[in-house]
Amino acid sequence: MRAHLLDGEALASQIRSDLSARVLELGQSNITPGLGTILVGDDGPSERYVAMKHADCREVGIRSFHRAMGATTSQEELESVVDEFNENPEIHSYLIQLPLPAHLDETRVLLRVNPDKDVDGLHPTNLGRLVLGAPGPIPCTPAGILELVVQNGVPIVGRHVVVVGRGITIGRPLALLLATKRPNCNAAVTVVHTGVPNLGYYTSQADIVIAAAGHAGLITKDMIKPGACVVGAGVSREGKKILSDLADDVGEVAGFVTPRIGGVGPMTRAMLLVNAVDAAERTIT
Repeated sequence: MRAHLLDGEALASQIRSDLSARVLELGQSNITPGLGTILVGDDGPSERYVAMKHADCREVGIRSFHRAMGATTSQEELESVVDEFNENPEIHSYLIQLPLPAHLDETRVLLRVNPDKDVDGLHPTNLGRLVLGAPGPIPCTPAGILELVVQNGVPIVGRHVVVVGRGITIGRPLALLLATKRPNCNAAVTVVHTGVPNLGYYTSQADIVIAAAGHAGLITKDMIKPGACVVGAGVSREGKKILSDLADDVGEVAGFVTPRIGGVGPMTRAMLLVNAVDAAERTIT
């Protein structure tokens, strides 16, 4: 029997439906959530991803703000737009689409973002809130993975989770999130990466494996404990084809597994909208 598929598309659709109701409620207080995006350069995948985010906004009633800037944009010009978004009361949260052109200082730009408008939850202030267990936006992909696993009835509390990958957008914040004493977390978390010999030694002991290394086919069925929940969060590209960190045979052993397309990606976008609506709601509390 093959594994149960963790359908991120279906769950994300339900989340958007729930958010539409929250947006209507905000309208009673004359507030329309505003989500902003700043895109520098002409990177095709980034342009498509930003377009999808704004399509999601239209679906749930969030107002979109977008600034497209040329590839030769200076540091000062970009920071001026960041300041503008920080000061605009109609923009409750926003993001700077990465990667930026090589001549721009990415860290300096991200640190300029108002932490309360940081829809990605990756500003150092918000990562600090995550460490402390304080309220604040949770990074979108970790939040989406947590929701996807929980809503499919997979227990996390007290279970052994192995996170493969330590990147700032997924691996590190996800490990912190799952280890904290909060609802549906409180797990025993092991973090490994592609520089660790014999990854299978660790993953084969896990109740839940989350692969976020960006290494195609890294996790194979012989590395998984029968019945485990396996989430492919890392992707790489081969031409136009998107490749998962999970080999196709993982579903032969796992109890739960994400599909190559339609697993974590839709949940990341859904949780971005959740953070945007949360930010708007904070303005009336």
